[in-house]
Amino acid sequence: MTLRAAGPADLAAIMGIENRSFPGDAWSTETMAAELASPHGVYLVDEADGDVIGYGGIRALPGGADADIQTIAYDAEHRGGGRGRALLRALLAEAVARGAREMFLEVRADNPAAEGLYRSEGFLEIGRRPHYYQPDDVDAIVMRLDLRASKSAGAQEPDAVKETRT
Repeated sequence: MTLRAAGPADLAAIMGIENRSFPGDAWSTETMAAELASPHGVYLVDEADGDVIGYGGIRALPGGADADIQTIAYDAEHRGGGRGRALLRALLAEAVARGAREMFLEVRADNPAAEGLYRSEGFLEIGRRPHYYQPDDVDAIVMRLDLRASKSAGAQEPDAVKETRT
């Protein structure tokens, strides 16, 4: 497993995964390009045999008290083997490195695998947003993690994320 910082050269591969993973509500290429270029976030890609097979990103302003998971996605054949958990932990470590004390996210109520991953890493449900995901009309489960109490957030040093092989 190789996790590294995402860059503009990864946009096409990320968008391929984005469109396959979220066919009804994928982000536009312009939105994703802006996310990758923003100094207010961190995006990582996961590579296997030189190909980008997953990605994830956070919004975490340096010195800010809170951060948000923006997105995590993997091609279907690479789900369920622990790669998403490793990516999540790397993103949590990046948020801590930027000074965040809390992490927030929204997860689709019809995605029990993702919800289970977040719960297993210590996220707690703090609310619901009815009909949040459109056009599917699916609720969002809003979750929060106290990064100061999280074992997951300290599982990996942020500097190691730039080129992590496991």
